[in-house]
Amino acid sequence: MDIIVLLKQTFDTEEKIVLENGQISEDGVKFVINPYDEYAVEQAIQLRDEQGGKVVVVSAGPGRSAEALRSALAMGADEAVLINDERIGGDEHAVAQALHAFLSRETYDLLLGGNFSVDNGAGQVAIRLATLLGIPHVSSITKLEIAGGKATAHRDAEGDLEVAEVTLPALFTAQQGLNEPRYPSLQGIMKAKKKPFREITLANIGLDTVESRTERVDLFLPPPRKAGKTLKGEPAQTAAELVQLLRTEAKAI
Repeated sequence: MDIIVLLKQTFDTEEKIVLENGQISEDGVKFVINPYDEYAVEQAIQLRDEQGGKVVVVSAGPGRSAEALRSALAMGADEAVLINDERIGGDEHAVAQALHAFLSRETYDLLLGGNFSVDNGAGQVAIRLATLLGIPHVSSITKLEIAGGKATAHRDAEGDLEVAEVTLPALFTAQQGLNEPRYPSLQGIMKAKKKPFREITLANIGLDTVESRTERVDLFLPPPRKAGKTLKGEPAQTAAELVQLLRTEAKAI
């Protein structure tokens, strides 16, 4: 079974966001595999070990994304591909176009990715990509079984459970609870250095450019949290004051 995992590198979730000149500063920042993508990598490795085949991890991102891809190789993936081209940017439609061009030249039985990335939380790439490829897409899965050319997936539907059966090839995105991602071992880290790693550009996959459909017009941190207020007095008086504050200051009602 040939499995391709869509992977993104993101800020470590414990990093503090610092803005400089309207951009997020990356000075001294620790980057990691997007946590939801780790579940996808782990699931791919488990399926490969059960059914044979290979696991290829692919990322459309800047050069630093190579570190995340090598971490996935150390976990147990077989090959890695980095589509590194500044024309792609961060727009989800553009990323999906680049991945579609790459995948159209590859053979695969199964595509896996994270439910969304923790940096922007849009969750658009997978569903856009599945539409471009013309294959089924099931999001937010917590269990996956493969047999007889079909896949049965359990998905988290906002507290409820849905069970979907689709014909392969198909694309699935992983939710927390799908598995427990392994840590790369020392032996895995050493082996990763010898595994195939390709770095390509849009030209290598037959594209001159990709189309962005969103544009960031501003970026700012939330306002500092103000100190709370304590209302004193008779219940009727404080209730009236609270309603007034919710209307005039909090704009909540």
